[in-house]
Amino acid sequence: LNVKSLITIISWRLLNTAGQFFSSGHTNNWAVLVCTSRFWFNYRHVANSLSVYRSVKRLGIPDSHIVLMLADDMACNHRNPKPATVFSHKNMELNVYGDDVEVDYRGYEVTVENFLRVLTGRLPPSTPRSKRLLSDDRSNILIYLTGHGGNGFLKFQDSEEISNVELADAFEQMWQKRRYNELLFIIDTCQGASMYERFYSPNIMALASSQVGEDSLSHQPDLAIGVHLMDRYTFYLLEFLEDIHPASKANMNDLFKVCPKSQCVSTPGHRTDLFQRDPESVLITDFFGSVRKVEITTERPVLSLSRSPANGEAREEMYSYVDQLPVSEIIHQKPKQKDWHPPDGFILGLWTLILLVFFKTYGVKHLKHIF
Repeated sequence: LNVKSLITIISWRLLNTAGQFFSSGHTNNWAVLVCTSRFWFNYRHVANSLSVYRSVKRLGIPDSHIVLMLADDMACNHRNPKPATVFSHKNMELNVYGDDVEVDYRGYEVTVENFLRVLTGRLPPSTPRSKRLLSDDRSNILIYLTGHGGNGFLKFQDSEEISNVELADAFEQMWQKRRYNELLFIIDTCQGASMYERFYSPNIMALASSQVGEDSLSHQPDLAIGVHLMDRYTFYLLEFLEDIHPASKANMNDLFKVCPKSQCVSTPGHRTDLFQRDPESVLITDFFGSVRKVEITTERPVLSLSRSPANGEAREEMYSYVDQLPVSEIIHQKPKQKDWHPPDGFILGLWTLILLVFFKTYGVKHLKHIF
């Protein structure tokens, strides 16, 4: 090869590498994660949101770029047998609440009004930065919603609801105010596909856990606490995301295949007609990760040591990255027997049975021997 041909090849490779970094046109990532349900029996909806929160943080989105809204605090609920924890699997190995969770809106702060104000940026001047979505026209935004819904609406705390028209208008305001570059909308609720039917703004890709007329079903029942721990769609979404790393080449077509009807029972849906790029060219990390202007490699580094052994030959050692928490193995483990504890009333019923047998056998006059 002559010098001119060599320069042409090198230039082409550099442009190709740069194209991979800037193909989506975004320079920063944001996530808005919302659980709209209160009360202990909706434990799974909090676990859904925290599971996605854990995944996007692991892939590089910092807390400063995540707005987390939880309508109830299951970690500190008096019915929780393990306080300060929220689990997504009945083996009780993976605590999705973690040690560094930052909840921005909690309890009665999670309202339709506050949610819409976060999206559109119409917040009071006194609102702290941690409660604001400070995105711009170069931002890729992930919006995840979970809760109870119906045909064309999603309930907030069983007291109010947001309609698909209100949500579509909020996204249009975001587009007109140049608050996003591309937007990924995911909703896990009954009849979830009805929530993206009215979208009309450009550069929006939407996914739902169920079609119109279908229920989105729960998963992982835990007899010890009496509730389900997650919803089916988010459970398999989490399982998929655990195999994603910052340099992963998985794309949106892979995400569309998460939780088929054989697993979800409901029929997940997606909408891509408003999105300008081909879903196959959209990496998962374009929304679930953070932009990094570096080349990432998964190859093992080989370090040559300068000192020579006794035989005079240079010695090389292989170093590898420390394995992370084996989540994919944990979520398939069977629950440990030691984690089981008697349900409410079991101990009281057992003592009642013992006393009845004692009275029938010895009578009341021997009661003093018990106390």
